[in-house]
Amino acid sequence: MAVLKVIEVLASSNKSWEQATANAVKEASKTIKNIRSVYVNEQSAVVTGDTVSEFRVNVKITFEVK
Repeated sequence: MAVLKVIEVLASSNKSWEQATANAVKEASKTIKNIRSVYVNEQSAVVTGDTVSEFRVNVKITFEVK
């Protein structure tokens, strides 16, 4: 039986929500091993003038504890 833990991470990107999600996983993987999944909990964006300037995500990352 595996023991799994879930953490919540906030991340952003100036390109897309997908890139923001990838940034969250990349940053978390620096200190967490055995990442199994990522769940996008929320998405938001910052608008500057009439253009989206930043994409933000709130994700839940699940990893196995050994």
